[in-house]
Amino acid sequence: MGWYNKDVVNILDFSREDIELLFSKADEMREQLKDKSVKKTLSNKIIGIAFFEPSTRTRMSFETAAKRLGADTVGFTGEEGTSVAKGETFADTIKMIDSYVDAIVLRHKFEGAALFASGIAQNPVINGGDGKSHHPTQAMLDLYTTKTLFGEIDGLTFALIGDLKYSRTVSSLIYGLSMFKPKEIILISPQQLKLREEIKLFAVDHGLKIREEENIEAISEADIIYVTRIQKERFPDLQEYEKVKGSYKINKKILETHAKKTAKVLHPLPRVDELSPDVDNTNYQAYFLQASLGVPLRMALLSLVLGGD
Repeated sequence: MGWYNKDVVNILDFSREDIELLFSKADEMREQLKDKSVKKTLSNKIIGIAFFEPSTRTRMSFETAAKRLGADTVGFTGEEGTSVAKGETFADTIKMIDSYVDAIVLRHKFEGAALFASGIAQNPVINGGDGKSHHPTQAMLDLYTTKTLFGEIDGLTFALIGDLKYSRTVSSLIYGLSMFKPKEIILISPQQLKLREEIKLFAVDHGLKIREEENIEAISEADIIYVTRIQKERFPDLQEYEKVKGSYKINKKILETHAKKTAKVLHPLPRVDELSPDVDNTNYQAYFLQASLGVPLRMALLSLVLGGD
């Protein structure tokens, strides 16, 4: 598909070659950041940051990436203070933002919002997470972090832990892994939060070897231990949330007892109580690196989409 002037709605809209080009570009951006030699290749661009849901890392890393490349940013986090609060339609809001900027980074609680927006906007729409299925740039970041840590993605075993039903980061990561050849994906969750059937069928149809477990000891074979919080805000019934909250708590003792010494823990963050702070100063911890790589990865993405070369 290529990147220039393209919407980034679903990671599956791109090929493995596209993703590897993105990684190569992100490596270049890391070197430029390290050497303080970043070229202001987007100095004539304005990026709209339209976040209808709260965010810290995704929003700030996109803003930082844009500013590092010389672009300006405008936007909002939350509907308060916008005309949406007055009753303006989502479609009209997107049309207005599109008329002001060169690209829109969008986050929304409703699945399909980014796809809908991409059909309205003339400029590229980049999905910063919508609903429970898609967060393509987070999956790109997760894969890039894995490659940075291990030098490869093929042949590794991934353990995905926690809220596999509602987590869009999990769904997008599985979509992304379908372009590669992981050894196995181990799905660890309570019964109520098992991976949705359509994602499971997609994985099987695309040749991914998956295995479902409930016991945390299943992390013993994993190279990447990907922890997710149980997302209270996505439960239609809060009583169901109360039944499963706190199902898994990854801490230093569990990792030292069950995990490979070479395993790395990733987490899209924010964390609540599912990942103990006592992991922070161990060799397992890689989630702070993961968060920091969001800037060069998204610099690479913006550069490729907006023709920053």
